[in-house]
Amino acid sequence: MKAKRLIEIENYIELKGSVSLDELCEHFDVSKNTIRRDINLIIENGKVEKVYGGVKSLVNSELVAFEHRHITNQTTKHHIAAAAATLIEDDDFIFIDSGTTTVGIIDQLPPNINITILTNSLDIINSASAFENIRLLLVGNTYKPETRSFVGLNIESIIGKYNISKAFMAASAVSIENGLTNSDLMEYDIKRNVVARATNIYLLVDHSKFDKSTLLTYAALEQIDGIITDQRLTAEYQQFCHTHHIDVIDTNITETRRI
Repeated sequence: MKAKRLIEIENYIELKGSVSLDELCEHFDVSKNTIRRDINLIIENGKVEKVYGGVKSLVNSELVAFEHRHITNQTTKHHIAAAAATLIEDDDFIFIDSGTTTVGIIDQLPPNINITILTNSLDIINSASAFENIRLLLVGNTYKPETRSFVGLNIESIIGKYNISKAFMAASAVSIENGLTNSDLMEYDIKRNVVARATNIYLLVDHSKFDKSTLLTYAALEQIDGIITDQRLTAEYQQFCHTHHIDVIDTNITETRRI
């Protein structure tokens, strides 16, 4: 309960930009002492700082711009997205995560494919809108230009309505110990809830993301069904995937392997 409240408080601060302690107390129906303790914990994440009478979000000034990330490893990301697109079939209800790798999936789909896409990515929405038989559903009601994505409150109640057949997920980092991680609480909330609702979960990451971790774990590595990446996994990861029945698509190899 407390962990959920901390996420909701940070989400609220980011949406507002800055907010007074009194407003937080009223909105979350807790005492000022409770809010102060919660704020002290949230500040440790480095995304919020205290100001006179309240707090303000630091997210806009700290996140790496989407445009700068998008130009890195473009060829690799294109190949990973193309491999992911081969897993999508007519009548699928899929989630496509925001990210510089997942954004390329739509361009690789057949023009007449008949699917439903749930997403929080502006670029996915723009690309998919040109397809006559793709139905689009949006998660989030507040736009974040630095990630070209939508976020919002009450995400669990929105995503919880849907039965997602396949989820194509991005991550800032991935490791056996800490699983799939990212650094933004508002996007973490979306990712965590999607993983809970999806039948099949595919992680799209290049080799540079492995054996690293960031602030928030949105899924354990053993929860996913497939990894799509650009290089052969290390022996440790191969053994882990074999043990947990995780399929691996290496874009340097044409076949899908359960290793």
